[in-house]
Amino acid sequence: MSKADLESVRVPASRLRMSGRWLELSVPRVMGILNVTPDSFSDGGLLSAGGASQFKVSLDKALFAVQSMVSAGADIIDVGGESTRPGAPEVSENQELERVIPVVTAIRANFDVLISVDTSTPSVITASAIAGADMINDVRALQRPGALEAAAATDLAVCLMHMQGEPQFMQQAPSYSDVLIDVSSFLSVRKSICELAGIHPDRICLDPGFGFGKTLAHNYQLLSRLHDMHALGSPLLIGLSRKSMIGAVLGAPAADRLAGSLAGAVLAAAAGAQIIRVHDVEPTVHALQVLSALRNAGQDR
Repeated sequence: MSKADLESVRVPASRLRMSGRWLELSVPRVMGILNVTPDSFSDGGLLSAGGASQFKVSLDKALFAVQSMVSAGADIIDVGGESTRPGAPEVSENQELERVIPVVTAIRANFDVLISVDTSTPSVITASAIAGADMINDVRALQRPGALEAAAATDLAVCLMHMQGEPQFMQQAPSYSDVLIDVSSFLSVRKSICELAGIHPDRICLDPGFGFGKTLAHNYQLLSRLHDMHALGSPLLIGLSRKSMIGAVLGAPAADRLAGSLAGAVLAAAAGAQIIRVHDVEPTVHALQVLSALRNAGQDR
C-alpha cells in the first residue's frame, strides 16, 4: 500500500456485522476489557477464585465485573485468557479454553451484550462461537495455523491486529520504513486473505496494534496519522488504555494512567476510530459523550 492509496479515501466505515447482529458505528463504541489471566500487565489476577496455587477464574467475580462495565455503558466485553503483554509466555490450549469458555458461556446466559474473545487459538475460536461469542479479537491477525479456517467457519466478526514479532520478543528493536504504510500494508493483505477464505468484509475490523512491536515514536506517529487508515475500508478498533506509550509520557505506572488513557481515547475517536478498547469504561464513556456533543453541535449550525 502506497502513501497515495492511504490518502485517497478516508471515510470511516459505518457498521460491523457481529454474529448476525449489526453494530452501528455512527458514534464511538466502548469495548470493556475482561482479562481472565494471572499476568496481564494492568489487571492480571483480579478475577482469580483464590485459595489455590494455580490460577482459576472466579465466575462470580467475572460476572460482577461485566455487570459493572455494562451498567457503565460498555457495548462489547472483550474476554482474554492469554496475556499478550511484552515478554508474556504462551499459555497452553487447554488452559486458555478453561479460562475463557466458561466465562463466555456465563456472560451470554446473563447479559444481552456483545462478546469478543481475545484469542489466536483455533480451538478457542470454535468453542467461543458455540458458547455465544460475537467476535474474535486476534493480535496475530489469524496467522496461527488453523485460525483463519476456524474463524471463516463461524459467523463471528474478526478484528485483525498488527504486531511485529511475538509478545515474548516484539519490543526488541522494532523498526519500520514508514510505520503507517507498513502497518496499513500488512492489514490490507490480511484483510484480503480473510475475504478469500470466505470472511465477508462487513465482518472485519482492523487494529494498528499500539504497543505491539513499536517504539514510543512509532506509536505516536500512528496516532497522529490514524485518520489515514480509514482508506483500508474497515472499522478501526483502537486500544491505548493504560499502555506504556501513555506511561512513558506521564511517568506513571499502569494504575495511574487514567487521564492519559482518556486523552488517547478521545484523540483516537476524534480521528474516526469506531471501537475503543479500555479498562476504565465509565470515564471513557463520559469522555466520548463530550466528543459526541461537540460533533453534534457542529452539525446543528
